[in-house]
Amino acid sequence: MKTISTFIFLIAFAISSFAQFSRGTVKESLTIDSKILGKQVKYTIYLPFDYETSNRLYPVVYLLHGMGDNDMGWMQFGEANLIADEAIATREIPAMILVTPDGGTSFYINNFDNSLRYEDFFIQEFMPYIEKTYRIRAEKRFRGIAGLSMGGYGTLNYALKYPDKFSACVAFSAAIFSPESVMQTNEQGWGIMKPLFGPYKEGDARLTAHYKNNNAFDITTSKGKEAYNQLRIMLDCGDDDFLTDDNCRLHIHLNKLGIKHEFRMRDGAHNWLYWRSGLPVGLKFIGESFHQF
Repeated sequence: MKTISTFIFLIAFAISSFAQFSRGTVKESLTIDSKILGKQVKYTIYLPFDYETSNRLYPVVYLLHGMGDNDMGWMQFGEANLIADEAIATREIPAMILVTPDGGTSFYINNFDNSLRYEDFFIQEFMPYIEKTYRIRAEKRFRGIAGLSMGGYGTLNYALKYPDKFSACVAFSAAIFSPESVMQTNEQGWGIMKPLFGPYKEGDARLTAHYKNNNAFDITTSKGKEAYNQLRIMLDCGDDDFLTDDNCRLHIHLNKLGIKHEFRMRDGAHNWLYWRSGLPVGLKFIGESFHQF
């Protein structure tokens, strides 16, 4: 009986402690008018608990969703707002704004024929709009980016192409499209890549200039080690994920170039259980860039 009473007390204490966390605000399916894309683009934003009662400026983390999801995924399935609430309350991370744009199936890049210029939209329109509309410290030191799967690809593309804009990046289960994987892909399997990189070609002809301009291996080789001295990089992929091989290849490639990064391979697969469990560590990794040591 005593054991049952103790158990009930611990559950009640845990629920009470959880309820005491100050809650941030989530605003879903807001829109921005994009001249580059010629349409409205939805986005969801998380504002920390004291946003409405203070006049302070906040760091920002851009969260990129995966294929088949939308701007609400990180909050709905990833519980990013709840994770941030708890981490802020326990001082694991500084108060920060989280924002997720709807990336559709763009992989967050300009496609091969520039008929969809998502990267231009993100860099030239979306980030400036968000950082003007909300009280954000609009500078590299207070800007991070993270994403899963397709969003992990976008995260690496943006952070590695524009290391002057981001202090840290975390790529969960990133769809990396290594040269090895691209060369092993047959015509039937080219479907996901065709809108990005163009029609199927034989041999290394498929490794086009456009592919190389949107490929973590070629980008880092081109820019060199020194370009990333002020960028913190984390790769996190489950050991049962179908993208494990490419994530390992990128880890080895970065090591060969001498580019500092964190590489995590935990027990797990390509699912929200894995990404939810990784987000607290990912936000802490990025949040450390916002601190002064």
